[in-house]
Amino acid sequence: MNQGPNRLFDEFAKLMTDAAGAAQGLKREAETAFRAQAERFLADMDLVKRDEFDAAKEMAANARAENDSLKKQIEALEARIAALEGKK
Repeated sequence: MNQGPNRLFDEFAKLMTDAAGAAQGLKREAETAFRAQAERFLADMDLVKRDEFDAAKEMAANARAENDSLKKQIEALEARIAALEGKK
């Protein structure tokens, strides 16, 4: 008779342990599915990665600096041409 209630409690404890394990498994599955969906969503948005953005930003800054330099050279050449044409 002493074994009856203890066995019932043991079975109940085992059932609760199994339920907790199943709940953790479902949680992991849900997290994995959510991450996969979020990654697909971000991939579909065609976002630029940070390192690619920084590289493009640096290229734009270099191009801007080169354009400024070339603009000054053109202005100097135009002034020189104007001076040569004025001497004629």
